[in-house]
Amino acid sequence: MNAADVMTRKVISVTPETTIADAARLMLKHRVDGLPVVDAGGTVVGVVTEGDLLRRAETGTERRHPRWLELLFTPGRLAEEYAQANARKIGMMMSADIVAVAPQEPLAGVVGLMERHHIKRLPVIEDGRLVGIVSRADLVRALLQNLPRPARKAALPDDEIRERMLAEIEKQPWGPRASVDVRVAAGIVELYGTITDERERTALQVLAENIPGVKGLQDHLVWVEPVSGLVIPAVGSEPPDDG
Repeated sequence: MNAADVMTRKVISVTPETTIADAARLMLKHRVDGLPVVDAGGTVVGVVTEGDLLRRAETGTERRHPRWLELLFTPGRLAEEYAQANARKIGMMMSADIVAVAPQEPLAGVVGLMERHHIKRLPVIEDGRLVGIVSRADLVRALLQNLPRPARKAALPDDEIRERMLAEIEKQPWGPRASVDVRVAAGIVELYGTITDERERTALQVLAENIPGVKGLQDHLVWVEPVSGLVIPAVGSEPPDDG
């Protein structure tokens, strides 16, 4: 899947001449935390987010620095902070550092940009023009639409469940293939052996839950802390929801 498959095409946007008050009203009305800023030709020239509106003179939250610290800042930085706190139009305080994607960008690339830049939405730009926006909500919506439905899959017999689990453990880079054994009886998966990281226990449980026919899980794994050699047995486990 790519950005075009999940993006919102009807984009709420503002212009550099939009007032701060109107931009804030749009965010609240449409329940969005950011707006792309476009010029008269439809070109994206910036972005404004809720975060940009946090440090404002009206709410008494503008940045204040001790006099001695201001001497260490450049006049440009202090001027920028003043504009952010007192501007009346979006063009005077928007961020012109635009992080955007093309419609053909794979979702893996979209998520990577969101994580790297700590942002929640990305404008989708084609031939210099805004054609959509992809947000975290759009990605969650795509997830919901693509979640597998276990009830539609035929349950596997015990021997095939075991084979599937062992094959998946072998395939995964984290898989404890040499130290974990799997037994299956009447759809109940039993895990035996040792792990060296508690996160492997959770991953093995998730792996089992995704195999059709698994009705429950009994965890007999022992965690061996690799540095100290401390042995901690399993406390218990929850059976997966088989629908």
